[in-house]
Amino acid sequence: MKHVLVCILTAVLIVVGINDVKAEQSKRLGPWEVHYNAFNSTLLRPEMAKQYQLSRSETLATLNISVLDATAPGKPAQQVEISGYVMNPLSQQQTLEFNEVIEGDAVYYLAQTRFSNLETLRFFITIKQGEQTQELRFHKEFWAN
Repeated sequence: MKHVLVCILTAVLIVVGINDVKAEQSKRLGPWEVHYNAFNSTLLRPEMAKQYQLSRSETLATLNISVLDATAPGKPAQQVEISGYVMNPLSQQQTLEFNEVIEGDAVYYLAQTRFSNLETLRFFITIKQGEQTQELRFHKEFWAN
């Protein structure tokens, strides 16, 4: 399972361009290891965007999140309920709408949001599974390509 996840993350980095995107990040939240990455959608190859029904634009960010069970051998991917919003520097909020993607043993969640050139967005993500709820918060600066 870990090998499959590494292959998928490697493929994502190849798709969006290794030199243009900082490697995915991860945080330990309760029993989960949450991997996340946000990048300009123009870094997606057109065929990849089409496959996942994503739009490409100079001012559109793509968010990719995967949740692994850090307490289980092999850290299997988890299906979760995921919701959230993004806030710009003026504290304007935009709700994120996530699409679940399942490929073999891998499960990840994709969302897109608009940004202005040289804008730092703050992401607030709620992850739920059964009685477990965790919050993922991070920020990222975006610029139009």
